[in-house]
Amino acid sequence: MIAPLAVAMGDSAGVGPEITAKAWKARELHSLAPFFAVGDPRAIRQVWDGPIVQITDPEEATSAFARALPILTVGDGGEVVPGTPNDSTARAALQSLEIAVGLASAGAAGGVVTGPVSKAQLYGIGFTYPGQTEFVAERCGISGENAVMMLAGPTLRVVPLTVHLAIADVPGALSIELILAKARVTARGVLRNFGIERPRLAFAGLNPHAGEGGAIGREEIDIILPAIELLRAEGIDAIGPFAADAMFHARARAGYDVALCPYHDQALIPIKTLHFDEGVNITLGLPIVRTAPDHGTAFGIAGKDQAHPGAMIAAIRMAASAAQRRADTAL
Repeated sequence: MIAPLAVAMGDSAGVGPEITAKAWKARELHSLAPFFAVGDPRAIRQVWDGPIVQITDPEEATSAFARALPILTVGDGGEVVPGTPNDSTARAALQSLEIAVGLASAGAAGGVVTGPVSKAQLYGIGFTYPGQTEFVAERCGISGENAVMMLAGPTLRVVPLTVHLAIADVPGALSIELILAKARVTARGVLRNFGIERPRLAFAGLNPHAGEGGAIGREEIDIILPAIELLRAEGIDAIGPFAADAMFHARARAGYDVALCPYHDQALIPIKTLHFDEGVNITLGLPIVRTAPDHGTAFGIAGKDQAHPGAMIAAIRMAASAAQRRADTAL
């Protein structure tokens, strides 16, 4: 059995505390593996009146899990008002993330599930990373380019080859080397975390109609197709590039295991359309398991008992499955 999972609750003023509590409440219905929250207990109390137990060691979580939500407390996060983030809630979010990653790296936690944070609030306290993915990678000793963000739902997995870039900057950021690096990590990560022996990687084109043979752009001809050919030579099952507007209907999705897309929204729009309440962000290429619900802090509904826990539940289940698979196969 794997060690209990560490759930960093994210910004205390967002929906992270609520969906963490609701996930624990639904633990039997969804057969969730034991987990413990890392964060400010007061944030839970603001939105939930269920049982909690404060722990000082992750080992305590397994025995406590059946009767109460275990919480490993971070330092005083200042005032917590649902829907009203501030520097204190951002600092608590960062501290809980650091603790959770540290515990997983040490083997005390089976993996990390990260709750939603506000990048704007984190930037206000000096956070310099594009997002939690890059922060977790750095803490694990992995360079940012060797960590891959994959979004996964019941019928679709997607990887954005570029992430938080302006659309105007995407063509210049695409390169054969970038595609090769992301695809190699993806193929290895899908095997390691999902047990798919030879994953089929389908590439979307950058331009409409995948460039129409060069009539609407040459990135497919000059960058994406050469990268695909090199991947095939390495034994990776890579196909494409395909017109992105025809890649995500049900019959098309049956033909691949992961869709790799040149830019952020090209990947995230279909996954959020199909699986908004079940989408999971999983980081490939790390020595630890890290997942996250694929949605934001939702400050507008925080504290109103309106947050749906489906994506958090899915993130916990995926983290437990990946961690168990790694333990069983020693990959």
